[in-house]
Amino acid sequence: MIIIPRVERNIEINAPVKNVYDILDDAKQGIKWNLPVTEMSEISEGSYVIKSNLGEFTSTRIESIKNEKISMDIKGGIFSKMGYILNSKGELTEVTLWGEFENTKNEKVLVKAGELLLEGLKSFAEFLEEGGDPDEFDKKQISVSP
Repeated sequence: MIIIPRVERNIEINAPVKNVYDILDDAKQGIKWNLPVTEMSEISEGSYVIKSNLGEFTSTRIESIKNEKISMDIKGGIFSKMGYILNSKGELTEVTLWGEFENTKNEKVLVKAGELLLEGLKSFAEFLEEGGDPDEFDKKQISVSP
């Protein structure tokens, strides 16, 4: 049995689970809040070529349960699979980001990338909850504590 290394990180977002799910479900919005993503092109339904400052990769949705979770298969990236698990806590949403990867040397980088990804999602979701215009969100303002 082959054990695939996996990392997980959690964050609480001050937004209802439906709103967080809707952001994740609309993959094209990723370019607005995912700091490393610079370009996305849909190649088929649920499958995108993504250009980022971490390289170019293909992401294909393999699972989607409304307001609960979304999972992707990644080709050419540092993760081989990744996903989000959402848990409602009233008006808050606990988001667990998980990623599977093959090269254990990348673990520290993947943990940092995951934390940055969650911070971007949190900032964007809370910006929208406060009535912000998604087109005015500045993802470069995302800060992650060292």
